[in-house]
Order: sequence, then structure tokens, then C-alpha cells
Amino acid sequence: MDKPVKISVVIITYNEEKNIGRCLDSVREVADEIVVVDSYSTDKTKEICSSMKVKFLQHHFEGHIEQKNYAVSCAGYWHVLSLDADEVLSENLKQSILTAKQSWRFDGYSFNRLTNYCGKWIRHSGWYPDTKLRLWDKSKGRWGGVNPHDRVMMDEQSRVCHIAGDLHHYSYHTIKDHIDQINSFSEIAARAAYAEGRNANLLLNIVFNPLLTFFKKYFLKLGILDGYQGFMIAIHTAYGKFLKYIKLRELNKP
Repeated sequence: MDKPVKISVVIITYNEEKNIGRCLDSVREVADEIVVVDSYSTDKTKEICSSMKVKFLQHHFEGHIEQKNYAVSCAGYWHVLSLDADEVLSENLKQSILTAKQSWRFDGYSFNRLTNYCGKWIRHSGWYPDTKLRLWDKSKGRWGGVNPHDRVMMDEQSRVCHIAGDLHHYSYHTIKDHIDQINSFSEIAARAAYAEGRNANLLLNIVFNPLLTFFKKYFLKLGILDGYQGFMIAIHTAYGKFLKYIKLRELNKP
């Protein structure tokens, strides 16, 4: 009979008092350890985590990828489940993780993420199924990608299995929340592109790219079926592309 593996759940936070309690509650059944790495929150995040008896650490934020890799390095077990504070395990996903934990056969496990946008679950717009690899053997993979769009990158020859159940993502409570994050993420993305020596072309990047993004999200990805929220997602995704490239153009000014 297989010996169950132990899982460290790792979460990074900054001012997540609205979300962190719900996230922590959802992982109790699967976690042998919960590690929260906080970027010196100014709200009640620390108090909430302390009351829920997790391993709470504080570390200056140097980037999403860097912070998440630091959190994984603090995990006491080799098998890690990495979540954002606004994510929650569905009951089906909990059972799938418990099964994987009982009989670990692969190097990593992926699952779908279902996002709640301003009170509506989004099943189109290119947002579902939003497959994420978040459960893995940390000796076989690590966070990579380009900030702020991080992803777990497994070593070559690693074996990954897709399991049933959705990761519920409570993304934005209001349109203002979305706009605020677009402004923040477009700044990070522009600086990352600038660091790679890239520039923004007026017609291709600033004019056509946002238009194409809207068309793709709203029509090709069937955002129109998500109603008002689908239209908002398409518009704001296009706006995020626009902001990224005009900020990149600004950074390249002599």
C-alpha cells in the first residue's frame, strides 16, 4: 500500500483580509502545513492568519515569480500546492487532491480554474477552462514566466496529470478593482518588456493589438455569452494591452 505524501500549501499575500480566511478554510483537509508569505500587509491579513494557526512569514515583494519561489522554498515538504489568496478549492478538487496525495503517481497535477467576476462565474471569454498546474514535487519544477504572468514550469521529462474539480477564483468584486489591477499589472509588464530591450510600435501594438484582443475575447472566445461581464472583460483586457504598450513606449523615450 502506498504511503500518503505530505503537502505544504503555500500562499502569498498583501492586504488580503477579504479573501485569506476563505482560502485557508478550503485547504484544511488537504494540507499538512500551510505557509503564508506576506508582503507586509497594512490591513488585518496578519491577524487573520495568526488566528488560523498557519506558518506566517513576511518578506519584501520583489516580483510575483520571485515571491512565489521564495514561498515554495519555505515549505517543509517536497510536495506543494500553491494558491493565491483569492482562490478556493472546490469540493470536487479537494477530493481529487486527496486521492493524488494518497497515491502520488506523477510529478505534477493540473486542474481547471473557474473565475468569479463581479458576482458572475465566467465560462467563456477565454477564462475557462483556465488550466493551472499548482500541485507538484518542488524538486521537479518552479515558478517561471514573465512578471506578472507567472506559471509553474516543470523540468523536462516530468510527468503531469490533469485532475477533476475546479479551483474557484474570486477575481474582482467591482469594476474598480479590475481597473486598479490593470494599471498595476500593465506597469509591471511594461517594465519587464523594457528590461528585455523591447519597444512598442504605434500601429501594431498600440492600435491593432488592443482591437484584436477585444475581437478575440468577445467574439472568438464567446465572451458575448457571458453577458455584461463578458463585454467588460473584453474591453478591459484590450485596455490592459493598450496601457502596457503606451507605458513601454514612454519608457523608451530618450
